[in-house]
Amino acid sequence: EDLDKVTQPPGDVILTQGQTATLNCTFTTTDSNPYLFWYKLEVNSYPKFILRRSRYVADNSPEFVKDRFDAELKDSSVPLMIQDLHVCDSAVYYCALRPTIQLPSNLQNW
Repeated sequence: EDLDKVTQPPGDVILTQGQTATLNCTFTTTDSNPYLFWYKLEVNSYPKFILRRSRYVADNSPEFVKDRFDAELKDSSVPLMIQDLHVCDSAVYYCALRPTIQLPSNLQNW
């Protein structure tokens, strides 16, 4: 069984302009320092990076400023908060977990 897993609740979030949206994302991982990412996918476009969070890192894409797009990394969740909603925020939002890759020991000295 895969030990790294990300889950987002199904269904639409229906809100009006100016409100605050909270999009949930829960995860399980064996990584002691997981990195979680949020992406925005608009119709007929490609996924745009919004932000990443880890225990030590919290950075946002310049397009998605922290005072509107923020996420707090908790033990097993990283909910995305979008404040002061605009119509252009309508999209599908994806949560992602950094893959954990174990390098063969003979590659680690490269």
